[in-house]
Amino acid sequence: MLSFFKAYKYFWIFLIVLSIVIIYTFYSILKPTRVLPVWQPSMVNYELVDSTIQHKAKYHTIADFSLTNQNGETITQATYKDKIYIADFFFTTCQTICPIMTDHMYQIQKEIENDDDVMLLSHSVTPKIDSVAQLKRYAKKKGVNDAKWNLVTGDKKHIYELARKSYLAVKTDGDGGEYDMIHTENFLLIDKKRQIRGHYDGTNPEDIERLLDDIKILKASYKN
Repeated sequence: MLSFFKAYKYFWIFLIVLSIVIIYTFYSILKPTRVLPVWQPSMVNYELVDSTIQHKAKYHTIADFSLTNQNGETITQATYKDKIYIADFFFTTCQTICPIMTDHMYQIQKEIENDDDVMLLSHSVTPKIDSVAQLKRYAKKKGVNDAKWNLVTGDKKHIYELARKSYLAVKTDGDGGEYDMIHTENFLLIDKKRQIRGHYDGTNPEDIERLLDDIKILKASYKN
């Protein structure tokens, strides 16, 4: 019996290798590909969603916008056309969660620096304080790459409505002001169709790693 196996040892090696290849191929075909959900207002904590759209179950996208970045340039939805991007809300004088969030945005920037498909967008929630000059100073201090990351200011009502009705990102302040809001730790992953594909805690390193993984998953979905 032993001599039989020795005589056909190359055949058996070939058979084993072929079996492994066939099993791996079937596994790859049958293994479900992970797809990121498309977030709708009805899927998000109601406190983060304007009451007018809380029950919207589909077709939610980021509204058109026009804001001004750290270089005084007008930034609109056209700037992010056919791009994946990560959005957040901050203010430059914040001493609590914003520095952590900005450091994490910088970490993401380093990861996507050579990726033409991915950009960053940070909205100031105190636009009167965060002038273009103030944003420019902050951008230099934090190592912002102007080609990848826009820090934007503009009309407070416009930014507020984007936060509440488009990005589903912030709670109202509750102090009675019509367009006052508290800043939020949320990072939002936006796809090329201006749909929300993920919510992340911008202060949590594990969520940042999950966000980076989800960017890869989202990019892969455009190849399939």
